[in-house]
Amino acid sequence: MILAGDFRKGMTFVDEKGMVFVIVDFQHVKPGKGSPFVKTKIKNVMTGAVLERTFNPSDKFEKAHIETKTMEYLYSDGEIFYFMDPESYEQLPLNKSQVEDALMYMKENMSATIKFFKGEAFSVEPPNFVELAITVCEPGAVGNTATNVTKPATVETGYELYVPMFVNEGDVIRIDTRTGEYMERVKG
Repeated sequence: MILAGDFRKGMTFVDEKGMVFVIVDFQHVKPGKGSPFVKTKIKNVMTGAVLERTFNPSDKFEKAHIETKTMEYLYSDGEIFYFMDPESYEQLPLNKSQVEDALMYMKENMSATIKFFKGEAFSVEPPNFVELAITVCEPGAVGNTATNVTKPATVETGYELYVPMFVNEGDVIRIDTRTGEYMERVKG
């Protein structure tokens, strides 16, 4: 059991209705009058809904045990996306709503971290950095070397982002999947 007064970012707990939440943000508040309370921003791990709730610091909750596995993205057949456990070779089919955010950065045979609660997959996270080829990009103007001028580009997964003017179609770039931003051009 964990007390609301012990909440920290990233902690997972099961609320009184049996829903599993991860703490996105928290603040211990001690008003001049009245009892102290814990103001939180929590995310439902199954639905992704973010809520703001306040708790009494003495409220007790069961700690949620989240399992993580690194799995390989194999292929999709439209709405179902297949991942394989590299140890057991078991395949895990997931629907589009479960993998939608990760798909922007993933291509076949890439590894992903999948999170489970009581055997149910609820989250797919791509690696922090991925290298993808640019498929659509306007050519940069010759001599335009201003440091912070950007242009739109599309990578092989269909994800669109802004890249510096010197990056061209066919280049492979590194993307930070946590922010969705261009990091660097990869030397080929």
